[in-house]
Amino acid sequence: MRNYIYVGLTDNIERRLNQHNKGENKTTKPYLPFELILKEIFDSRIEARKKEKYLKSGIGKEFLRSL
Repeated sequence: MRNYIYVGLTDNIERRLNQHNKGENKTTKPYLPFELILKEIFDSRIEARKKEKYLKSGIGKEFLRSL
């Protein structure tokens, strides 16, 4: 099992998680299955993108692994 953490931004988390778990994205397909470990809701896409960038950083990935 690979220790892969996917961080993404979407307006429909259920749809996006299903797409990943069905293997519809060839980039993430090798890392199936996906399990949701964090969901956050933001008032704007700009705020969400800022948090996404943080979670994709080294310290952000460390935080996610600690959950």
